Amino acid sequence: MTAISLGIPSVPTRLAERRASRQIQVGSVAVGGDAPVSVQSMTTTRTSDIGATLQQIAELTASGCQIVRVAVPTQDDADALPVIARKSQIPVIADIHFQPKYVFAAIDAGCAAVRVNPGNIKKFDDQVREIAKAAGDAGTPIRIGVNAGSLDRRLLAKYGKATPEALVESALWECSLFEEHGFRDIKISVKHNDPVVMVNAYRQLAAQCEYPLHLGVTEAGPAFQGTIKSAVAFGALLAEGIGDTIRVSLSAPPAEEVKVGIQILESLNLRQRRLEIVSCPSCGRAQVDVYKLADEVTAGLDGMEVPLRVAVMGCVVNGPGEAREADLGVASGNGKGQIFVKGEVIKTVPESKIVETLIDEAMKIAEQMEKDGIASGQPEVSVS
Repeated sequence: MTAISLGIPSVPTRLAERRASRQIQVGSVAVGGDAPVSVQSMTTTRTSDIGATLQQIAELTASGCQIVRVAVPTQDDADALPVIARKSQIPVIADIHFQPKYVFAAIDAGCAAVRVNPGNIKKFDDQVREIAKAAGDAGTPIRIGVNAGSLDRRLLAKYGKATPEALVESALWECSLFEEHGFRDIKISVKHNDPVVMVNAYRQLAAQCEYPLHLGVTEAGPAFQGTIKSAVAFGALLAEGIGDTIRVSLSAPPAEEVKVGIQILESLNLRQRRLEIVSCPSCGRAQVDVYKLADEVTAGLDGMEVPLRVAVMGCVVNGPGEAREADLGVASGNGKGQIFVKGEVIKTVPESKIVETLIDEAMKIAEQMEKDGIASGQPEVSVS
């Protein structure tokens, strides 16, 4: 008689194969090809304030940011680039609008890449030859960054508004100008504040070129709204294998953008998951305060640096199953909790001891993981 497995079915490690793209090198970070999807952000300081900018870059680096962009709207900002590019621990991209001369300044300063916006670089097209030569000689990639809010007027007149087709045409036209001079060290973004338009634009772009793509929902909004819009848009594209580097744009401190970006990649198995709290949303079946338990366990495990899945469950319906599948878990009810380690019940404790016991057992597991050489990283918490 053939045995039938009643266990949880296996799931694919990736939802889709990565789109084949050219690979470029942004400083120490490879983008495109088979390189992992990277997370980047942008400083909010005046770039001319070198101390404040480097301090924020250090904070971003500590949060897991891999590439940072700095704004260069003035000559003072351009003058600060050499020091910032030299002292930053992660690659620095110069963000250039309106003045092509700052592109040359950024290349000379040793920036890892330069972002140009074809919609608002004045007298840009007639300087592409010089820019392509300077960037090529220095090995500096160019990001062609199209934004719905600053689309070329000619394309607005043609399409009536910033449609996916208009965004893609703008990007590919600019690419063609560089290609005429043999320059292909390019990555592209076509950002829009509407996730549906943005997703359609990137799908079209992915089908029409082999350049690596920088994903972004521009002006996504405050933290909650922007997180939702970015997660929806990035999730749709990354699940199709589209996207090589991401920037979550929030009206919030830059480090928050990085946290959201990392969590999106972890959720799609595009980056190793770290500390993950699986907790039920609570319902009428719950016999313990799940919210309080989840918050206390999360706080107690803050700073843990190994990948660990902890289930905090409030009733006997889903609790035992989720706790059994996690590295560590508790199924709670009737004033007590069954503690599971690697699928086995090791003890039953009073409700007042659940948090303390979970933290103690987590430390033991973490210690063993570290002895076994399990990769570590700063923890992220996902409460379902």
